[in-house]
Amino acid sequence: MTTDPNLPDVVALDGRISGTKDVLGGKAYSINKMMAIGLPVPPAFALPTHVCAHFHANNRALPTQIWEEVLEQLRVLEVETGRTFGSGPSPLLVSVRSGAAQSMPGMMDTVLNLGLTPELRDVLAAETGDAAWAQDTWHRFRESYTAIVARQDDIEPPSDPYEQLRSAIGAVFDSWTNERVKAYRERHGLGVGGGTAVTVQAMVFGNRDERSGTGVMFSRDPATGAKALFGEWLDQAQGEDVVSGEKTPLPVESLRSGRPDLYAELERIAALLEAEHADLVDIEFTVESNRLYVLQCRAGKRSPIAAVRIAVDLVREGVIGKELALQRITREQVDKLATVGSILADLPVLATGTAAGPGVAVGRAIDDVDQAVQLAAEGVAVVLVRPSTSPADVPAMFESVAVVTELGGSTSHAALVCREIGLPCVVGCGTGTMAALAGRTVTVDGATGTIFDGEGHAGTGGPVDERLAELLSYLPVNGAGRDHPLATLTGLLEKA
Repeated sequence: MTTDPNLPDVVALDGRISGTKDVLGGKAYSINKMMAIGLPVPPAFALPTHVCAHFHANNRALPTQIWEEVLEQLRVLEVETGRTFGSGPSPLLVSVRSGAAQSMPGMMDTVLNLGLTPELRDVLAAETGDAAWAQDTWHRFRESYTAIVARQDDIEPPSDPYEQLRSAIGAVFDSWTNERVKAYRERHGLGVGGGTAVTVQAMVFGNRDERSGTGVMFSRDPATGAKALFGEWLDQAQGEDVVSGEKTPLPVESLRSGRPDLYAELERIAALLEAEHADLVDIEFTVESNRLYVLQCRAGKRSPIAAVRIAVDLVREGVIGKELALQRITREQVDKLATVGSILADLPVLATGTAAGPGVAVGRAIDDVDQAVQLAAEGVAVVLVRPSTSPADVPAMFESVAVVTELGGSTSHAALVCREIGLPCVVGCGTGTMAALAGRTVTVDGATGTIFDGEGHAGTGGPVDERLAELLSYLPVNGAGRDHPLATLTGLLEKA
């Protein structure tokens, strides 16, 4: 890699530049790193985080000089893909993605399949001989653009793909100041921050045909910390179908028997990227017509229990030292570890789903976001119940004691957010769950994926896991050890 302390306003993510997450944003940083180690990544370029400030200072418009640099890099994508943006016979489509220095899953905006018009949809259909796929891709783009960029359902995307691109870049920069981001940053004490980067990447299509699909995988189980490939997969789908929580995917384990070569390659890539990061990694991937692409890699969000197990196991494996293991545990995770327990009352089961965020919570099931926020402000323990959780639900999620959804999987943005803050979460409970639960007092067991009728009682403290005991033994005996958040748990050892 070359080192350039003064990166330009638009940079090619070719694996040869050196830039930190603070400069490139997490998504672009991961793409550049994966390019450098030779993984199959679609070509991309980025507008680093400092450009976000330029955008807002320029009356929320992309400065002309920066736009000219975008066009130069777009021409590079055309050369690398053999496709042409805005025209046939082989149209180039791109994704426009956010990427702050800190990972904030689902908080900012993304536009996929950009570059299509009704005319180019027909060109794409003629090129591939698949009108149904071209129409599906156009429909996805139109919905994404109108919701995120136009923000009005009755406005069609511009007929000029270049206008689409410039507006979408602006919309992603704008999303840095939305209410979801503010709530997330406040909850995690992240401060104001330096803004988001924007990544523009050539599209690959998990919805292309029966040999295509998309998924999210973790190098270890983010709920328990177990050392085994964990994730979810959807046939003939795009990444947003998985992470939005609007569909219920299959476990990635299903590929072991159905597509063993693909599963073996996913295992290899997960192990490689975990070694690169020296940590649990969260990887988004797409298969287009049997060809695997890796789109993103980041440190995976994990439950407090998993955080302990992973930190200790990585020490045992010689990957990290004890000091770094202690740094991997946050104060919020420590607070949750102090109250981990199991249900002590025998209650009727109202619903079951996928366990997505361990822990037990009791509250009133509420299916309206505004009502949930209001009741929580009044001191009511709220269990938020939704068909699926959209990013707009995040402020209400942060005010709830648990989250339950009818659809979605354990790699959806909702599940990731819940695991990170130790919020019990059960997803994919099935249509009708909202009606069955709304207004009831329920007990949610996020470890087993069960929702009980009535108020159960969760034991506090619970049995001390031997890995937690080992992690506590890493604490220095001097003042630094006493000041660490984990020091508050040393009393658990005395009670065990």
